[in-house]
Formats: sequence, C-alpha cells, structure tokens
Amino acid sequence: MKYLAVAGRQPEISKAELTALLPEAKIFSDGKIIRFEVVEKISFNPNRLGGVLKLAEKIDGRVIDFLAGLPEGKITLGVSDFSRGANRKTAATEALKLKKILVRHGRSVRVVENKDAELSTATSLHNGLSGKNDRKVELLKLNEEWYRVIFVQDIDAYSRRDQVRPARDAFVGMLPPKLAQILINLCGDLPSGSRVLDPFCGTGVVLQEAILMGYEAYGTDLSERMVEYSERNLKWLCNDLEKSVVKNTTPFAATWKVEKGDAMDYKWQGRIDAVACEGYLGRPMSLPPAEIKLKAEKQECGTIIRGFLKNLAGQIKAGTPVVLAAPAWLRENGEYSRLEILDETLEAWYNIENKSREGLLYHREGQVVARDIIILRKK
Repeated sequence: MKYLAVAGRQPEISKAELTALLPEAKIFSDGKIIRFEVVEKISFNPNRLGGVLKLAEKIDGRVIDFLAGLPEGKITLGVSDFSRGANRKTAATEALKLKKILVRHGRSVRVVENKDAELSTATSLHNGLSGKNDRKVELLKLNEEWYRVIFVQDIDAYSRRDQVRPARDAFVGMLPPKLAQILINLCGDLPSGSRVLDPFCGTGVVLQEAILMGYEAYGTDLSERMVEYSERNLKWLCNDLEKSVVKNTTPFAATWKVEKGDAMDYKWQGRIDAVACEGYLGRPMSLPPAEIKLKAEKQECGTIIRGFLKNLAGQIKAGTPVVLAAPAWLRENGEYSRLEILDETLEAWYNIENKSREGLLYHREGQVVARDIIILRKK
C-alpha cells in the first residue's frame, strides 16, 4: 500500500513521527510531502498524528474510473496539486477537467474552489473532505500519481482540547496537544494499554493525549497546583468522552493516575512502558537572552533535566523509550542554542536515537524558547 502524507510546519518532525510508528515502512520525503509504502493498510488511528495535516492513499488505475465508481449522488470534489511547478490555476484546471468528464457520465459535481495549489486544512475539513464520506473527495496530485485523502487533521478538536479545558496556566507554558501527540508517537506504536509516564505533567496535556490513544496515563509534578489542574482536566476529558461515546454507542474506558513528586528524586510506582514529557523550559522570554542570562538558564534547566534522567534510569527496563522536549534558545543570528545534557554519565544509561537532533526543533517562527526533541532508549 502506498500513502502520501502532507507534513505540518516542520517536515523533519513529521517524518520522524511516521518513522517511529511505521518502522518497517519505506519512507521518502521531499519538503512537506512524505511518501511511504507498507505491506498492509496502516492499523493506527490517523487522529493521533500531531505532525501530519493530511494522509492520502494511492489510487491504482485511472483517477476518473475511481471517481466514476463512487456511490450514487452528488459528488463534492477538491483537488490539491503538489506536482512540480503547480499553482492555483493548475489545481483548478485539473478539478474542472474531472468535473466535465463526470458530468458527461451523468454525475452531479460541486468543485471546491482553490485559493492555492493546495486546499488548506481548514477548507478540506469544513467541506467534509476528510475521507469519512465516500461522495466528498479530495484528490492529491503528485506529477502523474493520484491519491485519495483518507484523513484531515481536525483543527477544531485540537482547539477544543486546548482552549476549553477547565484548568489552564499560561505562566507554566502551553504545551500544544499536537506536540504532546508527537512526543508519545516518537516512543513508537506502543501496544494498547501501555503505561505512559509524564514526570513534568503540568496541566496534563501529554496525559490527555495518551488516554485518547488508548494508553494508561501516569503523571507526576513538583507543583501541587499542577497536580490539581491535571486531575481537573482529565476528569473533564473523560466526562466529555463518555458523553460522546454514549451518543456513538462505543465503549470507553480510561485509566490514569496523577501524583505530586519531584522528577529528580521521585520513586514512580508500577510499570513504566514509555516516557514522554516536556522538561523544564526555564523562564518565558520575548527576546533572545544575553549571553550571561543564557548561561544561567542553561545551568538551571540542565541541572533539572539531567537529574531527572539519572533518577529515571534506575527505574525503567532496558528498551524503554524516553522522549523529551528540552529547551533551546533563539540567538541574534537566527540560530538556536541547544541544551547539551547528554554527558558521558547519561550515555552510559541511554542510547540516543536522534544523536544529530537536526530538524527536531519544534517552534513557531521567531519563538524565543523552542522545544528540542530528544529521543532516548534505556540501555
């Protein structure tokens, strides 16, 4: 089976996420376009993909034959053209060409208007081109190949999980649900029911995404207030899910635990199958820090994160994945200065899966404190 993924803002992170979930796949990337081939259809729920905007399955044979075989009724058609040199006009031309052929065959067709070569995620989602309706179709064209979209990232669901949660605190940082998903996914396609630990759980974003993926969530935080916030948010999430699944008559069960504890010396209880977390990022900043301030920030953040990793090493089994977002700071030249925490002591306990770490910086343009994603595995 051949697929095409449209990457999010940082394609290298999207590629790493897919590679972790599909270790046997042949994966090729070119900018924001990632193609991969697997023996069988993907088995994981695409809604867990934080770094993928759209996922599409290759159409075998002629695209017009595929469209003609759609169920009876009016077709809503969108086309995104990723071919070399494509633009709004080429995409619109392809869509109208297909419409004319379908109309000659007696089909009624509405074409979604292109404002660019690619339909935006919002346009695809709000026109129902998410792969859930067989007569509402988005096609992706890549040179001579055609793909049918089977998944569009639900930006409305992210907004709800991020903005509607009852307990939020801007002063401790706002971990995006997409990034929380990515951190968990970089642990690999864990078996259902695996226990995911976040030792810096904050308001519980990683924990909520772990629950939504069918995992058991276990969180600790030094702040009693953060523990309370996580508990409130997880209760809200579970209540919200229970209401929706009753409506859809789908069974639902969530298992989670949150405790107060310092990640540098806490003794976690029970098994730990994977660790996904955002470590201490230091103080919020609106401008690149002066060298003396940067040195102090690095020392404080490094002490905490190194202490956590040393404490964790004696409590997890060999092979356990540990995915950590550490801070990196914007400099005047536009580059980011990373926190070098992987000293000889830590390397005696962990294998570094992405030793170069190039491309795994998660940030908005101009953001002063970025997240540097580090992928480790216990030796």
